Amino acid sequence: MAKKSSDAIATNRKARHDFFIEETFEAGIVLKGTEIKSIRAGRVNLKDAFARISKGEAYVHNLHISPYEQGNQFNHEPTRARKLLLHKKEINKLIGQTQQKGYSLVPLKIYIKNGVAKLLIGLGKGKKKYDKREDLKQKAMKRDVERALKDNY
Repeated sequence: MAKKSSDAIATNRKARHDFFIEETFEAGIVLKGTEIKSIRAGRVNLKDAFARISKGEAYVHNLHISPYEQGNQFNHEPTRARKLLLHKKEINKLIGQTQQKGYSLVPLKIYIKNGVAKLLIGLGKGKKKYDKREDLKQKAMKRDVERALKDNY
């Protein structure tokens, strides 16, 4: 029986800093045998990854999955484009929304759900420099308030 854990194996922390995430989608990933073994070992990096829709199918690019150590000649290419498994309605919706200026598909986290690797992608609108600075100010103020409350007790 498959395990039902959905703890994130890797997260893209920079994504929420650079984008306003408006909607998220859970997508399966088409993987080769050694890739799933590397993902389960936690050897995956989402930092420079992005998703794109071409010819009616969704793909994730630059998702770095390290080669499996015991994979010998059957190992995979670390940053190859991998197909994402989404419903046709979701793909059609994403095609319309990503054609608007400033919107893109951003991988947020990768996790194992019921024994299958899943990728959470978000529809994000790029932040301007002043938006990023405002977020940092809000974060710093929240941290200061929590520190002050902690010192009072």
